[in-house]
Amino acid sequence: MSVLQRLGRAFRPCTRPGNRGIFNSAVRREEPPPNLRSSFAQAEARRGVQRPPAELPTPGWFRYSPWSDQYQGSLKTRVMIQSLFYAMAIALTADYLDKKVFPPPSEDAPPKYASPAELRIAIQKLQQAFPEAGRVDTSPDALKTTGSSENSYHPESPHSVVVRPKSTEDVVKTVNIAREYKVPITAYSGATSLEGHFSGYPSGSICLDMSGMDQILHINVEDSDLICQAGTRWEDINQTLKEKGIPLFFPLDPGPGATIGGMVGTGCSGTNAVRYGTAKAEWFLNLTVVLPNGEVIKTRKRARKSSAGFDTTKLFIGAEGTLGIVTEATLRLAPLVPTKVAMAQFPNVEQAVSAVQEILNTPYGPNVQCIELLDDHMMDAINNGGLVDNPYPVKDTLFFKIQGEDAVIKLASKTIQTLAKKHGSTKFQFAATNEEAENLWQNRKYALMSTLAAHPDSRCWTTDVCVPVSRLPQLVLETKKDLANAGLRSTIVGHVGDGNFHALILFRDDEELELVSEAVHRLVYRALALDGTCTGEHGVGVGKKEYLEVELGKGTVDLMKRVKKAVDPYNIMNPGKLYPD
Repeated sequence: MSVLQRLGRAFRPCTRPGNRGIFNSAVRREEPPPNLRSSFAQAEARRGVQRPPAELPTPGWFRYSPWSDQYQGSLKTRVMIQSLFYAMAIALTADYLDKKVFPPPSEDAPPKYASPAELRIAIQKLQQAFPEAGRVDTSPDALKTTGSSENSYHPESPHSVVVRPKSTEDVVKTVNIAREYKVPITAYSGATSLEGHFSGYPSGSICLDMSGMDQILHINVEDSDLICQAGTRWEDINQTLKEKGIPLFFPLDPGPGATIGGMVGTGCSGTNAVRYGTAKAEWFLNLTVVLPNGEVIKTRKRARKSSAGFDTTKLFIGAEGTLGIVTEATLRLAPLVPTKVAMAQFPNVEQAVSAVQEILNTPYGPNVQCIELLDDHMMDAINNGGLVDNPYPVKDTLFFKIQGEDAVIKLASKTIQTLAKKHGSTKFQFAATNEEAENLWQNRKYALMSTLAAHPDSRCWTTDVCVPVSRLPQLVLETKKDLANAGLRSTIVGHVGDGNFHALILFRDDEELELVSEAVHRLVYRALALDGTCTGEHGVGVGKKEYLEVELGKGTVDLMKRVKKAVDPYNIMNPGKLYPD
């Protein structure tokens, strides 16, 4: 073997399984040794070799970006754009965090009213604004009297302070203090309401006693209108006109003692509604109102009619003091017309009420000023607790006021008597004298007092509903049966000429009071089922607000709430009334 052959065999790679040769191992290694590249980079770094970074291709739109070195605008423009961007980013971020950390109150969230400390400060401010004795009253008796009614059985609270204004300016001062400290404020005057309209607010409230603002400011005989303050009683207005020999009167006649401000608030009517309509007609020509922001507005001029925008006067009629405080009103007056009083009696209430619509649809219907229903229980109460000298037969009875000249009254009476007899009337007669007529009508007006006087051991819950006149016989008959089945005593009176009637339900203890409450609930739903209303003239207050959405619909109630929110954003005007919770 030659030398070259021996050398070749000596350096031949080992081919045994699991044993690679050194050349084969170096040449066929699949991965470089660890840290090989970093070692090269470190070596180049030690030698001071610097390689420029690889340049990426630059998009063409970079010349429009104020963050790019290739921006083609001026430095001032560049800085302005960047500043606006960062300002918007900061504002949006802050708004987002604000909403997350401090979310806005819900539309249905209860309003925030004065704390006890703030309420005390508000009372001190009122005392400073009205330093005269009696103008600001915090006595317990005054607070209880102005915040509750003996004839109302709804939730109630006493007020925290009573303020007695004498002018519109005094009302503005009070409203401004109430708004500053977020204290609820409620108007009060005649206190004849039966649905809890003037009760206080549990967190503390201001009672604005308007009864001292009772002046008739001006009588415009030629225009048949007058201007008066809100605390003026309707009875005093008519008595003043009578004493002055002015042959005019204000025809809206709700309960005795009612004042103009309260009549506006509840949208009242009364016994004359069948002939003269209600407060929602044209009897209030203009109102002076103090809004929740302290601004004083007048809703219209003194003209009999106007088409200048929607009628803002009617916005406050029926609002129950939740949109503003009425301080003055311009009232339309009606001419006095000769009047006679007649009475017709029937075997039952259904026959009595059935005669009404047929009478009103005759040519003499416009001559009927009033048609009042007094059921047999009411007639019995009048005999026992009223003012009559000679008792009346205890039967379901209709009282009529007929207007016009003597000849017209005779013709109208003849027609009424004929139709009453057709429906089963057993007796028809006129009041023999003016004194008897006045006493008869006075007993109708004082029905609640007569009912209580006839049942001295009882208390009385008075409520009203109204339905289309043709549905009234069914409603009255079913109500009388329902009350009898419940074992409850009651009297019923009603302005049946316009479908409105009042149930005066008696009770002696808490157990009977619960039965009365249930009966009232059934009565309201009975009226609604007959296409009627939960209240014809008493208003909503606290007692009827639960029925408002059933009667009007959610959309209408939501609209009312939006109006309230816009006018009174802090909800300080008589909160808790009218609008459903």
